[in-house]
Amino acid sequence: MTDLRQAVDDYLRLRRSLGHQMAEAAYLLPDFVSFMDNLGEQTVTVAAALDWVKTREPEVVTTVSPRRITAVRGFARYLSGTDPATEVPPLRLVPYNRRRGQIFLYSDADIAAIMAAAKEMIPQPLRAATYHTLIKLLAASGLRIGEAIKLDRDDIDWTEGVLHIRESKFGKSRLVPLQVSATNALREYDTLRERLMPRPKDPALFISLTAKRLIYACIHPVFRALVDTAGVGLDAPHRPRLHELRHTFAVRTLLHWYRTEDNIQARIPSLSTYMGHREPACTYWYRSAAPELLALAAARRDGVRKAARP
Repeated sequence: MTDLRQAVDDYLRLRRSLGHQMAEAAYLLPDFVSFMDNLGEQTVTVAAALDWVKTREPEVVTTVSPRRITAVRGFARYLSGTDPATEVPPLRLVPYNRRRGQIFLYSDADIAAIMAAAKEMIPQPLRAATYHTLIKLLAASGLRIGEAIKLDRDDIDWTEGVLHIRESKFGKSRLVPLQVSATNALREYDTLRERLMPRPKDPALFISLTAKRLIYACIHPVFRALVDTAGVGLDAPHRPRLHELRHTFAVRTLLHWYRTEDNIQARIPSLSTYMGHREPACTYWYRSAAPELLALAAARRDGVRKAARP
């Protein structure tokens, strides 16, 4: 293990002990350290950080780029306490473009195909059931993947069908009611897991074959393989992403409300709370995420204006 790799482990351990989740940094920093190892460098510099971003994203600076720099910046600040030669990347070194690109919205058939691929492609019964159920939960609840894998068995109220999401993004905790079908799917998985893995090493709901909690960095390549096997999004501008299950949930909920509800504005805060958004303004963005939803919102706005005219 190189000095930088050990330093990353120490840094993440320290930050977590202070209450930070560090999921993204834990995913990004090992790759940065591997990049530094390949260069034969042990001192973090601004130039090395920028080279790492450009190497991983050679064609264009994306919304991920500033997050990469942010992860390195926190790590570099930690290193600078013991290595004065460390250069800390300044704030706004890579500008953050808040405009969101086009998102992929999954159809019911897409989700069913990906879930079926989990059962067909993954040979281990428990692992297949884990990914099958995890995808169903994400599609049915709009949870973030980090929230789903952080769930413990004790976080589920089986009688009421409610999840307790503890200290998620922005340090918020919330209760997430589930549909009966989603609760039943979790119950079936829990029964299977209890039979195949009766003595797990972690209290987590979703367990890996090592009897431990699923790891964030390992889920994405599995999901990509499932998407490719299912043939989902072949004509999409980009490969469908795991987080877009959350986007799909939000857009579908809003579509249903625009078709059936009179007062959408009064419902938006409830969706914002349900999804754990920082503020309702984050939820309003979804109105522009799908052409049909945008058209319904515009029609509703025009109808209100006409009704208000004398």
